[in-house]
Amino acid sequence: MFDLKVINSVLSELEQERGIPREKVIEAIEAALATAYKKEYAKKGQIIRAHIDLETGTTEFSQVKVAVDASTVRFSEENESDAHKPAQGLTDEELLPHFNPEQHILLSDAKLIKRDAQVGDELIFPLETKGDYGRIAAQTAKQVIIQKIREAEKVSIMAEFGKRQGEIITGMVQRMERGNLYVDLGRATGIIPYSEQIPGERYRQGERIRALLYQVEESLHGMYLRLSRAQPQFLAKLFEAEVPEVAHGTVVFKSIAREAGSRSKVAVASTDPHVDPVGSLVGQRGVRVSTVTTELGGEKIDIVEWSEDTKRFIEEALSPARVIEVDIDEAEHKAVVKVSEDQQSLAIGRGGQNVRLAAKLTGWRIDIQSIGGGKTAEMTENTKATEEKPTGEIIKE
Repeated sequence: MFDLKVINSVLSELEQERGIPREKVIEAIEAALATAYKKEYAKKGQIIRAHIDLETGTTEFSQVKVAVDASTVRFSEENESDAHKPAQGLTDEELLPHFNPEQHILLSDAKLIKRDAQVGDELIFPLETKGDYGRIAAQTAKQVIIQKIREAEKVSIMAEFGKRQGEIITGMVQRMERGNLYVDLGRATGIIPYSEQIPGERYRQGERIRALLYQVEESLHGMYLRLSRAQPQFLAKLFEAEVPEVAHGTVVFKSIAREAGSRSKVAVASTDPHVDPVGSLVGQRGVRVSTVTTELGGEKIDIVEWSEDTKRFIEEALSPARVIEVDIDEAEHKAVVKVSEDQQSLAIGRGGQNVRLAAKLTGWRIDIQSIGGGKTAEMTENTKATEEKPTGEIIKE
């Protein structure tokens, strides 16, 4: 007999702290008791089940038999080696399982116990309750409980974080291992891969860190919660948290081009003609954009207004450079942008970063030409930046 106070206390604790439904815990205990009973007292092949009565604290054991007939099992005696022969070439009858009196009951006999019994029905036979189990059986039962609870906890975690995929979550820096940063999220551990870290960012063990949960997956080796601080979506979610107009859908992101840790360009539009999309993200005296910039370690953010007019959008994308003229070649999906000589270096940017981000933002190939000279730079949306590799490191206090 179980101590109901202890059982209820454990069930409540697991439900509140680990999110495991009490039904799953009871199921795990019953499976463990059935396994221990079978190991110690049952005959080979028997199907044993246990049931805990939470009102009285008692446990009932039973044997399960399935109603069968000649269409579902074989009754002929055959060499056991036949069971190991390949299925290819065997008849349907030969593929059927052998009749096992410990697992099966003839339909005719089943009808004597249960008048409306059908093939496949389960018949339950009560067994004598036992409370004394050997060391091996008890150890086996313990392993079954641990395994069942782990499985239930994994399902609970998958359900919780699956709903939060695509959101920003907060955790504590745990450790750095082979370039990957491990983050304690409470009930689970998240991983920020080397490629998803902001270049040059340094991490202190135990400090709080925010990141985008972009992938929740389960594999044979466990569950993985993959986080990112380098993806464009992380930038968008940071603005969503700071700007009510974005959270409410009044201001929407049309495109984002980002080189994490260095510079980003954001194109926004407003669904309300009375709302300035750029001003909403910048905020009064730049307080909103500066909050996001601080979170990203000083990353520079250019905010431009999206336009259906391709020429105007490309002009905006190349800001802060002033553009004189934009010629569009629809066939080659290329834009030739003319600027004055004193603006060409600004339009191109250091290492070609400004025009490269503008090409990513607009999706157009962009050629920069000075007003009196030839082509000085050509960038496409697929041009790869010559970025420094992430040099994230963890600092122990």
